[in-house]
Amino acid sequence: MSTHSASGPTHQHGHGDAHAPDQGPGRTDGHAHAQAHSQNHAQGHAHGHDHGTDIDWAAMAGQLEANGEIQLPLLRSTAARLGELLAGAGTRVRRVLDVGSGPGVMTCVLAEAFPEAEVVAVDGTPALLEHTLARAERLGLNDRVTTVHAELPEGLDAMGAADLIWSSKAVHHLGDQQAALDGLAALLRPGGVLAVAEAGLPMRFLPRDIGLGTPGLQARLDAALEYWFSVMRAELPGSTPVAEDWPAMLGRAGLGPVGAFTALLDLPAPLAAQARAFLQDHLSRLRELGDSLDPEDARTLAVLTDPEAEAGILRRPDAFLLSASTVFTGVRPAR
Repeated sequence: MSTHSASGPTHQHGHGDAHAPDQGPGRTDGHAHAQAHSQNHAQGHAHGHDHGTDIDWAAMAGQLEANGEIQLPLLRSTAARLGELLAGAGTRVRRVLDVGSGPGVMTCVLAEAFPEAEVVAVDGTPALLEHTLARAERLGLNDRVTTVHAELPEGLDAMGAADLIWSSKAVHHLGDQQAALDGLAALLRPGGVLAVAEAGLPMRFLPRDIGLGTPGLQARLDAALEYWFSVMRAELPGSTPVAEDWPAMLGRAGLGPVGAFTALLDLPAPLAAQARAFLQDHLSRLRELGDSLDPEDARTLAVLTDPEAEAGILRRPDAFLLSASTVFTGVRPAR
């Protein structure tokens, strides 16, 4: 399965901007993939969960990259925190893996944050890896950004060892999440860090009462998405139930100490055009929930996504974007 992430934190399940039916991977960079994803999921890697088999990722790459760029403040803050963690552990960062890299927004952020490291984008979609290399060249990072075409869990052996492994909204696409973490942890060099962004708070972007339909729309959408996510997880090949206690899961993968931090994306109203387009894409994917939606809420979403409607997300003066992404970390003990 192709797990793309926009790398970015915006699809969170229980977790954040909820996974909307993937169009197909955060994938933010956030498989921005993940926005497609929640936004892929709904992404971002939303694939409704066809796991990307019918998605034209080459055609979507630009949109996914734009979605990921909206999250650049959050992604850069996240990379800086990871740098502090590795410095505190006395680890020299020579090689970084971005697993489920999507169009490479976070890949390039990591290359900027760790100027002595080779940063490897790992994804199951060749078109997105090509997009990553093009982005790296535009940013003057092509001498240190490379790619590996691989999918989890089969492609672990192709990834090689690393001092930092970053994965955003990719592990939840795998039936056995603990096995995925075990495999990624095994790639770490002593003192290396595994960082997974798999939680947060539901994204918020409108007031409780928007003057359309019944107040509390986003809370009802959250509930529909949580149901969708549970069904998606149950239908994955090899689906293995596990309490999503990520620190405990990282500990079982042999890492310690484990920890967590949360990064915030806070774009107040009135939003710029790019952020509005991001939200329109997100709301359009939410409409794919179909029968899971209350009929009145479906009508409200139709108005919100209408580019000509005065009450649509592209024109509303009250639209904002607030998202919290939690990153869980584990350190491989030095030998």
